[in-house]
Amino acid sequence: MAFESLASRLQSTFDKLRGKGKVTEEDVTKAMREVRLALLEADVNFKVVKDFVNRVKERAIGQDVLKSLTPGQQVIKVVNDELTELMGGGQSKIAVAGRPPTVVMMVGLQGAGKTTSTGKLANYLRGKMNRKPLLVAADVYRPAAIKQLQVLGKQLDIPVFTIEGSNKPVEIARAAIEYAKTEHLDYVLIDTAGRLHIDETLMTELQEMKEVAKPNEILLVVDAMTGQDAVNVADSFNKQLALSGIVLTKLDGDTKGGAALSVKSVTGMPIKFVGMGEKLDALEPFHPDRMASRILGMGDVLTLIEKAQIDVDEATAKEMERKMRKAEFTFEDFLTQMEQVRKMGPLNEIMNMLPGMNKIKGMKDVKVDDSALGRIEAIIRSMTKDEKVKPEMINASRRKRIALGSGTTVQEVNRLIKQFEDMRKMMKQFTKMSDKAKKKGGGFKFPFMS
Repeated sequence: MAFESLASRLQSTFDKLRGKGKVTEEDVTKAMREVRLALLEADVNFKVVKDFVNRVKERAIGQDVLKSLTPGQQVIKVVNDELTELMGGGQSKIAVAGRPPTVVMMVGLQGAGKTTSTGKLANYLRGKMNRKPLLVAADVYRPAAIKQLQVLGKQLDIPVFTIEGSNKPVEIARAAIEYAKTEHLDYVLIDTAGRLHIDETLMTELQEMKEVAKPNEILLVVDAMTGQDAVNVADSFNKQLALSGIVLTKLDGDTKGGAALSVKSVTGMPIKFVGMGEKLDALEPFHPDRMASRILGMGDVLTLIEKAQIDVDEATAKEMERKMRKAEFTFEDFLTQMEQVRKMGPLNEIMNMLPGMNKIKGMKDVKVDDSALGRIEAIIRSMTKDEKVKPEMINASRRKRIALGSGTTVQEVNRLIKQFEDMRKMMKQFTKMSDKAKKKGGGFKFPFMS
C-alpha cells in the first residue's frame, strides 16, 4: 500500500504527542522536524514540504492549540487538515456535459497504464454512475494499443470505436463523437497515443485533437511508482494542454506516495481517480480527506461502508444476521460470508480502513494472506452437507478425509474447526449484547450487516 513507510513515520511521531498533557512550542518544532524528514523520504517535492511544514507549525503553535485540553490531538488535527488541503481539499468529480456526450481525453506517457485506466474509467462510469460510455481507440502508433482496448471492451461489454486502417487519430476522435451522439451514449473516452518521453510531435497531435474534440476533461494518467518524475510529467503536460485532472495509477503498490502529495500543489490539477489494483473495478475516486485520515492511522470508514454497500448483497446479509442471532450459523454460511467480504477487495486493504487497527499490539506487522482464504474454502467444500451443518460430528477419520480432499493438513482442518466453534461462541455473546442494548433503547449490529 502506498504511504506505508510515511504513515508509519508520522504515526510514530504523533504517538509521542498524543500522550502529553501539555505540548510546548519545542515539542511541535521537534515533531515538525520528523514530519519534514518523513515527507522528503517519501519523495514529496522539496518546496511543497517546506510550505507544508511552515503552515502546520504556524497553526500548531497558536494559543488555541497549545492551551487546549488535548493539545496533542489538536496538533494532529492541524496536520490532518493541512494534508487534506495539500492533496486538493475535497473530492474533484468527473465532469458531466450539459448536452451529452461528455468527451474525455486520456493522455500520458507510454507505460503509465493509460489504456487500462481508460477501460477502468468506462467500467466505473457504467457501474457507479449508471452512464453509457464509448471507448475510442485513437492510439494508432503502438501496435497492440487498439487490440488491447478492444479486448478490454469485450471483457467489460462496452463498445469500442476505431477506424480500421486509419492513421489519423484526430479523425478517429471526430468520428467517434458523432457516433456517440447518434447512439445516444453519455461519455466518449479517447485513448490517445503516448511516448516514452514528452516530445513535440506528441504534443502537437494532442493539441490538434483537443481543438477538434473540445473535451470536457483532459485527464493525465501517471504512474505513482515513478515518484517525483510523475509530478514533472504532470507539470509539462499541464503547461501545454491545460489539464483538468490526474489519474494516479499503481497507488496500491510499493510506492512512497510523494506524487500524490505533490502533484496538486505543483500543477494546481486535482487527482480525480486512483488505480488501486490490476482488476478492472480497481479504480476509485480520490478523496483527499480520507487519504489524509489513512496516512495518520485514523482509518477510512466511509470508503469501507461504500464498499460494503456496493459489494455485499443486502438480502444475504439480512439472512446471515438472522442465522447468527438464532445460532444457526453453519460452515456453508461461513463460506457465503467469506465470499461477500472478499468482494470488497484484499483483506489487508480492508484492515487498513479500520480506525486504530495499527494501534492494536502486533496488528501493525500482520499481513493477511488472501491465498489462505482459498485454503479455507477448499476445506469447507471438502465437507459433506451434514458436516457443514453439524461440525461437532467431524471426528478424526472425517478430518483426515477432509484434509486429503482439500489438499491441506489435518492440523489446518483442526484449526479451522476450532476457530469456527470459537466464532459461534462469540456470536452468541454478541447476540446477548444486542438484546441488552435493545432493552436499554440502544442498538447493536454485526459487522457488515445491514
